[in-house]
Amino acid sequence: MKSLWNNFKVAFAMFSKIPMPRADWTKENMKYMFCFFPFIGTVIGILTMAVAWLGLRFGYEPGFVTVVLVLIPVLVTGGIHVDGLLDTSDALSSWQERSRRLEILKDSHAGAFAVITAAVYFLTWLGAFSQLYGRGNLHAIGILSLGFMVSRCLSGIGVITFPKAKADGTVAQFSRNSSDVVSRNVLIFYLVLLLAGMMWIHPVWGLAAFVAALLVFWYYHHMAMKYFGGTTGDLSGFFLCLCEVGMAVVLAVISNF
Repeated sequence: MKSLWNNFKVAFAMFSKIPMPRADWTKENMKYMFCFFPFIGTVIGILTMAVAWLGLRFGYEPGFVTVVLVLIPVLVTGGIHVDGLLDTSDALSSWQERSRRLEILKDSHAGAFAVITAAVYFLTWLGAFSQLYGRGNLHAIGILSLGFMVSRCLSGIGVITFPKAKADGTVAQFSRNSSDVVSRNVLIFYLVLLLAGMMWIHPVWGLAAFVAALLVFWYYHHMAMKYFGGTTGDLSGFFLCLCEVGMAVVLAVISNF
């Protein structure tokens, strides 16, 4: 039990800004880390539902609540995944050879395409949440709240199963230290439960959001293999951001009918 608790602490310390008791980043303490990665999405989902419900309950202005909803994932994670989205955007937009793209991923400077991507990304979130919250659609927001776990399950599966673009990268280190078979199977089990939960809230909307997540996951694999020769931590963050905003847009569109 102590080892599992340490794995939980390492997962939250690495992928969130939630204060955690100290745990050494040893192989034993990272072995099942990805089994707990989706629970950061649980925190984001709970906060999202709470803010949406409280906003409707007490009649806060939609513009104010929508901005808070957009910022929740960034505040919980510290923007670690958005950083990957922007780095990957710069690398893809460079149209350089593979080795140069990998170098751009490591560059801490933000290029023009990163800035453009950030603006488009947050505007898309703002539009999707404006549609969902503006109509008081707590069912669709509930599905999206589960989607924050779905994206992390798929991201973890990608880290575990995809070839690594860099043998000495962070993702490669995490993969070496994790129990691949156990972690992958646990994440797949989570996905089955999450699909059931999303469809229980609304069969059509839930299935549509889940399929959207799978399509983004397919694109992520295709893009990572074609342009980078495998995945990295930045590419994993790129996927997670696109997956979540993709589910939000699909729910905003389909729930209007």
